Amino acid sequence: MKQPFASAIPIIEEIEKAGFTAYFVGGAVRDHLLKKPIHDIDIATSATPVEVKAIFKSTVDIGIEHGTVMVLYNNETYEVTTFRTESEYEDFRRPKDVAFVRNLRDDLQRRDFTMNSLAMDKHGNIIDYFDGKTDLANKRIVTVGSAHDRFAEDALRMMRAVRFVSTLGFQLEKLTLSSVEANRHLLEKIAVERITAEFEKLLLGEARTKAIHLMVQTKIYEHLPMLRPHRDGLLLLSTFSCGDLDINEMWSLLLISCQIPHQDTEQFLRKWKLPVKRIKTVQNIIKSVSERQKKQHWSSMDLYNFGLSIAESGEKVFSILSEKSADVKSVRDAYDKLPIKSREELQIGGRDVIEWSAKPPGPWVKEAIANIENSVVEKRLANKKEAIKEWLKQWKMI
Repeated sequence: MKQPFASAIPIIEEIEKAGFTAYFVGGAVRDHLLKKPIHDIDIATSATPVEVKAIFKSTVDIGIEHGTVMVLYNNETYEVTTFRTESEYEDFRRPKDVAFVRNLRDDLQRRDFTMNSLAMDKHGNIIDYFDGKTDLANKRIVTVGSAHDRFAEDALRMMRAVRFVSTLGFQLEKLTLSSVEANRHLLEKIAVERITAEFEKLLLGEARTKAIHLMVQTKIYEHLPMLRPHRDGLLLLSTFSCGDLDINEMWSLLLISCQIPHQDTEQFLRKWKLPVKRIKTVQNIIKSVSERQKKQHWSSMDLYNFGLSIAESGEKVFSILSEKSADVKSVRDAYDKLPIKSREELQIGGRDVIEWSAKPPGPWVKEAIANIENSVVEKRLANKKEAIKEWLKQWKMI
């Protein structure tokens, strides 16, 4: 058994020693069969949370009301969840109640898609009650049971379906697709933060073009924050080969594709509940792209004002819009050659300027510092105290 499953086998064996059953379940099993990297693994068991806590010395209650206990073992953490069934859902997201059961099939039956309803024992044997392996082989996304029921229970599953199209390159099965179209309005009942998490994964998927087209086809986009008027912008976004863009760069490309005016970008991104710091990063990337488009090159002041990270992102987004190869190395080389990287590196400050002048402090000091800064960055002035003093005298600023 390969890692990370091998390290978790002792967890399953301890549970079995206590007289219960336990299996690996969910996305880790799916990715194992797809030969994709596996990050977190989940374990499902017939033992109740109280029984799990009695088996292991070190546990943390992270969702015990829903059957989940975190087990600390050999300096690793494992989420162990009791087999359960779920009652009627509320808010199209959460079950009102859960009931713990002893049967694995009952637990797997409540899951979203057949490819996520697979289980694996400690020997690597796959338990497949709902033909998930066949759907994996055929690259199909199929709900467990009625698609209408699954999406009515948890409307976020529709976004997950489209996200899996992007990240796995799969197709939605016919009935699943038609149910997405019929139930898409339920997405408006889901917390924006959850929508955003799925949308960002979609934007970073290798098959994002297919997923974006599916969003337009099913009209899901009409029920996502701020996207209803931007069908054409989404289709434009789908035409770009985005390569290795990170999520802030993808947001920037989305806003540019949708022709969102600069003054409206903050409101657009706030609707998606993005953190303020990330909003400012995206705004700066978009602004840097605009400057790059105007000048067709990076000026020293652009690199200085935007900083290396924003300039690199701007170069990558600009290259996609202009269908040119991104020359990030040249951006780095030019940035490295800047005489200073920030105002703090200037050899003088406002106090020096005031001491050299007979003038009282005022707005002129800030203007003088800005002129010095610009001249140093553009290599018209050496970043040396005496040189700057003589330069100020020459221009009669002191």
